[in-house]
Amino acid sequence: MKARHVAALVIIAAVVMSVALYMPHEQEKTRLKVIYAGSLIVPFEEIEKQFESQHPGVDVQMEGHGSIQVIRQVTDIHKEGDVLAVADDSLILDMMYPDYSDWTVRFATNQMVIAYNNKSKYGDEINESNWYEILARPDVKFGFSNPMLDSCGYRTLMVTQLAELYYHNKTIFDDLIVYNFDPQISVTKNGNTYIVLVPEVFEPRAEKVVIRGGSVQLIALLDYGGVDYAFEYKSVAQQHGLMFLELPAQIDLSSPEYEDVYKKVIVRLGFQRFASVDTERVGMPIFYGITIPKNAPHPELAAEFVKFVLSKEGQRVLRDLKQPTIPPVTDNFDKIPDELRAVVIKDISRKEER
Repeated sequence: MKARHVAALVIIAAVVMSVALYMPHEQEKTRLKVIYAGSLIVPFEEIEKQFESQHPGVDVQMEGHGSIQVIRQVTDIHKEGDVLAVADDSLILDMMYPDYSDWTVRFATNQMVIAYNNKSKYGDEINESNWYEILARPDVKFGFSNPMLDSCGYRTLMVTQLAELYYHNKTIFDDLIVYNFDPQISVTKNGNTYIVLVPEVFEPRAEKVVIRGGSVQLIALLDYGGVDYAFEYKSVAQQHGLMFLELPAQIDLSSPEYEDVYKKVIVRLGFQRFASVDTERVGMPIFYGITIPKNAPHPELAAEFVKFVLSKEGQRVLRDLKQPTIPPVTDNFDKIPDELRAVVIKDISRKEER
């Protein structure tokens, strides 16, 4: 009996193996690597789902970082990436041209706000006129992202310095920034331009200010009371259900109308260890940029993904998830993939900005 059972099991195993041998294997999906600014995490998760539903043979692999870190994944760390999307399109021009890319498309915008919640001290008092006084109070903690790694970080320094000009108050930057870091962040003046010098060693000297690698990492701190306020993009605050204070357009980096005002502040980043990083960031209106690196493993599929982001459908996804969009414009129409020319506006003026 035992021998008959063993023989039967052998026959069954052989049949199963033969059937498996001749069954068509599921085709392995193509992996498309998209490296993007952390502030895009919510809308890009939805774009990932919709793109994959239209391209069932594709596995979109998303990786979020601060915008400077997004580009460094390709230029310094030498990871392979098919699509890069950052919250400051000038980073692509400054860090990737000409070796890693020669075009970028602006596709979205934003504005700087101060985010908080119902746990935040003095949340019922803060307004457009007194926010810098409240943040300076001894019992208040606030946070922003590391300017060495993330565009929201150096934009926080720009906003704070621009606030001195707008409110005619020469103590705002010192009270909120200078006195809370060791070594100190200094400001020099050259004509009508203020140059913020960020030392290579960038550490708060007290618990009052909290720094994180990316702005979205501050959301958890707000949730459990680790900070009372955080400098964020408006879209991020909205996506996470936070309360937020809108700042005057003259300082929130949202409006091309005030571009000449924004340019009065330059942030110089003191690190020397990142070979590709341009250490000078000039105050400008916020524009997001997207590109395909020259060494992208799947350039044609990457172009399909970018086309979807820039399409009416993709732009609707962004807007529905609180990420404001603009008509897609490029600085180098002759260099963009052919697939994008139907959705991108040629804009020669972009070449004259830098």
